[in-house]
Amino acid sequence: MTSTAPTMIRDVTVWTQGRWVGGQDVRLRDGRVTAVEPHGTGPAAGEVLDGGGGHLIPGLVNTHTHLHQAVMRGIAEGEPLIRWLRYVAEGTVALTPEQAYVAAAAASLEALRSGTTALVEHMWPHPSRAVHDAILQALADTGIRALVCRGVADRGDATRRWGFEPRLMEPLDEVFAHIDALADRTAGSRIRMGVAVPNPRSLTPRGLRAVRAFAGERGMTASMHLLETATDEDMCREHAGTGAVAYLEESGFLWDRLLAVHCCVLDAEGRRVLAGRGVGVSYNPLSNMRLGSGVAPVPEMLEAGIRVGLGVDGAASNDTQDALETMRMGAYLQRAVHGRSDLLGFADMLDLATNGANAVLGLEERPDGVVPGVRADLVLLRFERDLGCVPVLDPGATLLTTGSARTVDTVLVDGEVLVADGRSTRVDEKDLIARAVAAAPDPSLLEGPPR
Repeated sequence: MTSTAPTMIRDVTVWTQGRWVGGQDVRLRDGRVTAVEPHGTGPAAGEVLDGGGGHLIPGLVNTHTHLHQAVMRGIAEGEPLIRWLRYVAEGTVALTPEQAYVAAAAASLEALRSGTTALVEHMWPHPSRAVHDAILQALADTGIRALVCRGVADRGDATRRWGFEPRLMEPLDEVFAHIDALADRTAGSRIRMGVAVPNPRSLTPRGLRAVRAFAGERGMTASMHLLETATDEDMCREHAGTGAVAYLEESGFLWDRLLAVHCCVLDAEGRRVLAGRGVGVSYNPLSNMRLGSGVAPVPEMLEAGIRVGLGVDGAASNDTQDALETMRMGAYLQRAVHGRSDLLGFADMLDLATNGANAVLGLEERPDGVVPGVRADLVLLRFERDLGCVPVLDPGATLLTTGSARTVDTVLVDGEVLVADGRSTRVDEKDLIARAVAAAPDPSLLEGPPR
């Protein structure tokens, strides 16, 4: 298997400046788009990718996942969040480097094959350096762009109600030193480092201030589960005498590089505060539905001025890494809740999925779609690959309502073809499947923690 880097995508229909434009040649050089011009405007030179009959969009950005959970698919089905977390904790404590590698490789490859070119990995705190190394190696092998947020917590509680799983925790200074070492190791690659906070309950006020200072000094993004359910609010009020958003505000933990994940029970005052501090939100509709967590008030967040991106979440709560499925369900869920069929159409959802929270993540902003100057993180769709998508009367409507990973033909990151004809150009998928099957957790994991 060999990846390539074409200099042109020829005669393709492009999503650019908020509309579809047919018959375009998209020129690429040094990992960026250099021109979008009518087909045949200039000579073709170098390697040319035939886009005839295809549709080109910017690559999707998955703002939240847990890659290691890909060896735990389907776990704790029917359990509420707090119980579900305890099942996953058992699997995470027992996680081996081999499990971590195959899970991360399988999840990131599945993401690529659904049109995702960048993802945010929210790692659980974990003391094993070999587990972290395995995940980074898997990401490097698949070639996807990734922001890897390394987990940190300083308040232990095995129940996960007011703290984090103690068996996975380390002193803050050791975690910070490890993040710095990983940042040095990945410098100049497609992988960047950040900080992952399980939730407001997992850090003391002192810990919040320490993490904020560490991330702020390095210009890093911090990812945090926030108000996924009412537990954050209830526990903060019980133990700290204030709500979850106020608890973070008092510790200076709300700023423009914080990505708040879920926010299903974020009220109007919370939305006002987060918007004022420049906090971004990751919307994870399928995971929220699976766990019965609720529905994030996305239209209200957007109206408040909050930057919202689309999240697929981990493969133990979605249970796929299909960003196109998440884009469709993200729109439909809001329409059902608000009783409006005209809410969050294709253009709105594509913006959420490709650009919504990019500024918070330190990624390039792409509000205009495929235009000269943007990174060549691109997805070539061919609707004829899927009988359920033809005939195509409106490409945007087709992509939103019936589009799936089956329609993804070619995926480029930095101009490099990582998926061709729907298959990885870098990874032996049959071998990876065999390794993933062999790496299945012990069946006793399904018994879960004691009640």
